[in-house]
Amino acid sequence: MYLLGYDIGSSSVKGSIVDAQTGKTVAFASFPSHEAIIISKKPGWAEQDPAMWWGNLKLVTEKLLQRVSPADIGAIGISYQMHGLVCIDRDHNVLRPSIIWCDSRAVPYGKKAMEALGEEWCLEHLLNSPGNFTAAKLAWVKENEPELYRRLWKILLPGDYIAMRLTDTVSTTVSGLSEGIFWDFKADKPSRELLEYFGFEESILAQRRPTFGIQGAVSRKAAEELGLKEGTPVTYRAGDQPNNALSLNVFNPGEIASTAGTSGVVYGVIDQVNYDPLSRVNTFAHVNHSAENPRLGVLLCINGTGILNSWVRRNILPAGISYPEMNAMAETVPIGSDGISILPFGNGSERLLQNRDTGCSIHGVNFNRHGRPQMVRAAQEGIVFSFQYGIEVMEKMGLKVNKIHAGLANMFQSKVFRDTLAGVSGATIELYNTEGSAGAAKGAGIGAGIYRNPAEAFSTLERLSVITPDHEEEYKAAYQRWKSYLTL
Repeated sequence: MYLLGYDIGSSSVKGSIVDAQTGKTVAFASFPSHEAIIISKKPGWAEQDPAMWWGNLKLVTEKLLQRVSPADIGAIGISYQMHGLVCIDRDHNVLRPSIIWCDSRAVPYGKKAMEALGEEWCLEHLLNSPGNFTAAKLAWVKENEPELYRRLWKILLPGDYIAMRLTDTVSTTVSGLSEGIFWDFKADKPSRELLEYFGFEESILAQRRPTFGIQGAVSRKAAEELGLKEGTPVTYRAGDQPNNALSLNVFNPGEIASTAGTSGVVYGVIDQVNYDPLSRVNTFAHVNHSAENPRLGVLLCINGTGILNSWVRRNILPAGISYPEMNAMAETVPIGSDGISILPFGNGSERLLQNRDTGCSIHGVNFNRHGRPQMVRAAQEGIVFSFQYGIEVMEKMGLKVNKIHAGLANMFQSKVFRDTLAGVSGATIELYNTEGSAGAAKGAGIGAGIYRNPAEAFSTLERLSVITPDHEEEYKAAYQRWKSYLTL
């Protein structure tokens, strides 16, 4: 039996078919080959046509089904870009392009909601500021497109839209409502106060289905379009960051999933309903959350991560040098970069810094001693130290850091980066061979009951290496020096 997973990103749609018994990915596809179009009619706007996601999913499915028979696919799972807004009418027609995660037009609406409802109330009940999330995006539509809003029947997240196209069933999840900032964690239901403040009827929210479990079955129409078997169950749905954590087998308190591409994410699981009083991190329902057994994902995002490393490569190093060569260069320099500290916040305002845009800064350069190798290492250490600063915020919320799970990709390919993160955090780092759509496929296996539990689903996850903490005092001393330059 095989499992099919889709990952609906803003850049592309990815798909994987996983052998349920071996856990191995037997087919993978991604479309388009170039970055997908984002419509930006005004500065700060970012929209995509949901029909484009569906079109790319059709192309992905066509390629995947060259490897396996549709009749052998036992369940389907969906991962998707978070915080987007899709508006539909009663006939399931999309009323406007989706306002996606990186669109910033709704910031004033979230800010006013926070002021009106009260900062303390928002954090205690919603665990976040309404910010620029789905609820605030809908408030923008209500005020600026009133005729369209009157035609609106339901709102969906991007993954809800894909599930609707697959199953002809309109539904969402608690995890999805929490990422849209509609969920009241104290009341364990959609927030009456938030809905009333914005003037939304609760009926615009789709029926709730479990993250793991039957969410619908492939309809006849979808089966004809995609070549899938009618009746194949859709049994898992989650946003991309919770799904990335699932893909890395992160379910329990104290476990962390991390990525470090252009920007970086640290996603940790806690077992108590809690929040950061300064709202420097976001808290959402994790894939295995329930009111009786809380599992919350605390999400830290650092904008200035791999983009700093690439900036150093383009602007400081000789033309043509590769990232592996950069990583080797960094290894020639001792821990602490011979006294240089780099704060990597040069990619816009950082939520971790309470939405300040401080810019990147370099400290401690000595023109007689320092050169390119020290700069390369200082950049990589500085990125790690920004992660550690965020982890300390998470620790105050009750996160006990034991393990950090990551894929062997991007910055995690650097030994300096890995060793620094283990040394300064005191956590063991485990590197795995996985990606989002394969995780969604295994999530579908859990939801369909093909796996008895997550432990069985991820028992075959390929662990590539383990990095244990070493030289902790030296890394912590370098971190304290770095932090001394961070003035807020």
